[in-house]
Amino acid sequence: MYGSAVLGFAATVFAARELSNGDFGRFALVFSTTALLQVFVDLTIDEVVIKYGNRYIAREQWGRFRRLVRVGLAVKVAGGALGAACLVGAAFLSPWLWRTGGVRGALLIASLVPLIQQPEGMAGAVLTLRNRYDLRGLFLLWAMGLRLLAVALAAPHGLLTLFGAIVAAQAVSTLSVGAVGFAAFRRYRRAPEEELGEDRAPIRTFAIHSTVASGLLSLRSSLPTVLVGVVAKTNAVAGFRAAQAPQTAFQTLSAPARLVLLAEQTRDVEHGRTERAFALLRRYIGSTTLLACVVTPPAWVFMRPLVRLVYGAKYEPAVNAFRVMLLAAALQLVFGWTRTFPVSIGRVGMRTVGQVVEVATLVPAVLVLGALWGATGAAGGVLAGSVALALFWTVGLVRLPHPVAA
Repeated sequence: MYGSAVLGFAATVFAARELSNGDFGRFALVFSTTALLQVFVDLTIDEVVIKYGNRYIAREQWGRFRRLVRVGLAVKVAGGALGAACLVGAAFLSPWLWRTGGVRGALLIASLVPLIQQPEGMAGAVLTLRNRYDLRGLFLLWAMGLRLLAVALAAPHGLLTLFGAIVAAQAVSTLSVGAVGFAAFRRYRRAPEEELGEDRAPIRTFAIHSTVASGLLSLRSSLPTVLVGVVAKTNAVAGFRAAQAPQTAFQTLSAPARLVLLAEQTRDVEHGRTERAFALLRRYIGSTTLLACVVTPPAWVFMRPLVRLVYGAKYEPAVNAFRVMLLAAALQLVFGWTRTFPVSIGRVGMRTVGQVVEVATLVPAVLVLGALWGATGAAGGVLAGSVALALFWTVGLVRLPHPVAA
């Protein structure tokens, strides 16, 4: 998983260096819009499959388990189709949405990504249920390697060719991980499908809450870039997108831990070992707090030479944006558990409220500060949203009932 993050980051850096500031700003805007709509309109059924799949496996209710996976796949494909349609709409509305022009054709090509990518999420959920984190990580590495190859080959030929290559890379990735995920699913005990019965309503509610929460979560990384394109010019969009590197790095650093947290804590809760889930949470918070305190100060001090080394001299004006995003990223690292723990304990509604608090703070802050101070102001808006989320969950965690180990 770390290797996949390195390759994904390398793809962004390569695009930033190869493209002009203006074209990289357009690339960032199209990419962020695609990610935003893809997640926001997609029903996050894979989390439901992990939560209830663990329950059905523990109870050996194989008929319901198979029904759950089949329904989940159908929902994912439908969500991908809706995401593609929304991107087509955004393409035709783009001249009226953003101050950055020249993105319509790239958006139309990128609209294929949500539809092609959706089965990949369900395959990953099945691999998680089978505890095959290694395979899931390897296929993330494979997907990012394909994307890096697409960017390296196509970036010199313009945005349209670049996004065409990204679509092709996504198709290869989905086909490969889908085949392995299907093979893993077939290894479960076979049984005739059964109706979900009394679980139907809770699953529907869980899926809605999870979708809203995941959609709101996607706003943290994707929406700010889209908003900067509304209030600032292309160079500010490019600078802000580059400045998201600390956020990407810290999210990547915690990604394997969050994947394990989701699977292990959910399993502990479903098997009546809630105290173990809370113990794992405490270890995560302590470890990430220590890591943030060690990494953040030197990164702040040496940010200018780091930016010059990685992105080149043309991005030095965005150094202050990088530094502000570093603070936001450190806070998000420590509170990364808020993305998975509510799912494990069945409190996804609480996660939704926390994300609403964050987004309600982030959106006006990014718009106002981004209009005033460009990329640095927008980074300040992201930091404000992260602080709001941290305060909400600090109070929320204290108020949650903590089990006592036997």
